[in-house]
Amino acid sequence: MHGMRFRIAIPILAALSLLCAASLVRAQDPPQESSSKPSEPPGPPPPEPTSKRSKNDKKNKDTAAKSAPDQPTWDPLRAEKDLEVGQYYMRKGDVDAAIDRFEDATLAKPGYAIPFRFLGEAQAKKGLKKQAIKSYQRYLDLYPHAEDRDKIQKRIDRLHKQAGKRKN
Repeated sequence: MHGMRFRIAIPILAALSLLCAASLVRAQDPPQESSSKPSEPPGPPPPEPTSKRSKNDKKNKDTAAKSAPDQPTWDPLRAEKDLEVGQYYMRKGDVDAAIDRFEDATLAKPGYAIPFRFLGEAQAKKGLKKQAIKSYQRYLDLYPHAEDRDKIQKRIDRLHKQAGKRKN
């Protein structure tokens, strides 16, 4: 009885092993380019001259979605991960990094309301009142029956008042 099971299982396991090995080998093949230029070793692009950089360029303005153009536009799992990491950055006090991650989450799952709420919180904490108002409003537009609707509306009103005082 046991011999019969092994006779069936061994060819199946061998076939699965071959399929896995073939997919691993194929995944490691470098992409083929059809250009006539001699191939250059892959590496980072040459650094820009430091004399042309301003103070604002020193900050990392790179976001995950922009730095990886091969990433799919609609990626709900990445959006959830971006939210998680953004909240971590907020707890650590790195508001700029949190804003980047929340923006990535809005790009990875555009119709998802939650990233806009967190983005509004981060922008308000940084003092970006107009952007925070837009983010909060987008949250309420996407999630009109939110449990915290009144609380968010009060934040929007408070930000409008603070933005109005700054103009005077």
